[in-house]
Amino acid sequence: MGYFITFEGGEGTGKTTIINYISKYLNDKGYSVVTTREPGGIDIAEQIRNIILDVKNTKMDYRTEALLYAASRTQHLAEKVIPALKENKIVLCDRYLDSSLVYQGIARGLGVDNVLKVNMFATEYMPNITFFIDVKPEICFKRLKDNHREMDRLDLEKMDFHNKVYEGYREIAKMYPNRIVSIDGDRRIEDIIEDIKMRIDKLLGE
Repeated sequence: MGYFITFEGGEGTGKTTIINYISKYLNDKGYSVVTTREPGGIDIAEQIRNIILDVKNTKMDYRTEALLYAASRTQHLAEKVIPALKENKIVLCDRYLDSSLVYQGIARGLGVDNVLKVNMFATEYMPNITFFIDVKPEICFKRLKDNHREMDRLDLEKMDFHNKVYEGYREIAKMYPNRIVSIDGDRRIEDIIEDIKMRIDKLLGE
């Protein structure tokens, strides 16, 4: 089997940029790399993503939201992630199960155990390592504003929600210390990348 590496954090933490750097680094070393995201990554999951993030869907029940994420995740794993891992590839994924535990379990108040149960039915597959890019919400939203990024339904939540997400990630990181590595994301991108590269090299036995 290959290696499943996930990246977590709020919007504006730089996950996409980091994944692009790490993908190039691993490709240059001769590894076969697949980059993907959740929700999404494949056609069915991208359709579910559009429903979840559509700003018009303000009536969406929190449980519906959690179940849609789990459904998207199941299809994404079955169609893209697991086949790639069976071909000994390295999968770099922007968000995974921890996002559901944080956003729906903690920030939405559904409970971590309840959301975990739903996702364990959807899939029992966990990453080899997860990087939580630790950046405070006020810094993230300044970045989003500076980049003029269009806001989706979750982005438009009040700052109290995003503070709960941030604290939720810190809580989840403590729950899974053997898998989740917290990375200070309020630094030069070069320093962040070097930190992650060092930990991935260790995972790969280099």
